[in-house]
Amino acid sequence: MTQAADRLQLVRDRIAAAAKAAGRDPASVTLVAVSKGRSAAAVEQLIVAGQRDFGENRVQEAQEKWPTLRARYPGVRLHEIGQLQSNKAAEATALFDVIHSIDRLTLIDALAKAERRPDLYVQVNIGAEDQKGGCAIADVPALVAAVRDRGLPLLGLMAIPPLGFEPAPFFALLAKLAWREGLSGLSMGMSSDYRAAVMLGATCVRVGSALFDD
Repeated sequence: MTQAADRLQLVRDRIAAAAKAAGRDPASVTLVAVSKGRSAAAVEQLIVAGQRDFGENRVQEAQEKWPTLRARYPGVRLHEIGQLQSNKAAEATALFDVIHSIDRLTLIDALAKAERRPDLYVQVNIGAEDQKGGCAIADVPALVAAVRDRGLPLLGLMAIPPLGFEPAPFFALLAKLAWREGLSGLSMGMSSDYRAAVMLGATCVRVGSALFDD
């Protein structure tokens, strides 16, 4: 096996173990390989190893990297995981299959006008951090309602816990917020904490360094 395949198998095994410990089906968790800043060659190694979901932060980088890869590997799904400007909505919907960073009404309106409709997550600023994207916890019901009112496909909520704090309480809070809104999708957990996220209900984990760094 290649190093990429070894890393992928290790992460998959850890997701499966965490899911089983929580009484969950490991297949209920989608692993998104965060490929922002990674070369097409490094990405292709993971694709060849069997990875099919990838995450990018910027529309421009994804436009430069992915058309050739997707033509070669049509089964790949692309996730937008960074902050998205409303004026990039049309470009994003043409490129991405899932957008994880819905955090304001103007962006929802822009997406509603686009021809293609990817699956969406409402991003929550779960730690109330000034420097981080996402809507305030108090605004979650209104944004969820706005997405639904416009007929857009809503999977659930996304959040990134603040650095330097135990992530589990923030994961539990996001799960509670999603439950209140009747949502089952939880995009939470990264390389340092994805096992805890799976234990607390994550349906999508976004893992970068654990998959790409030797």
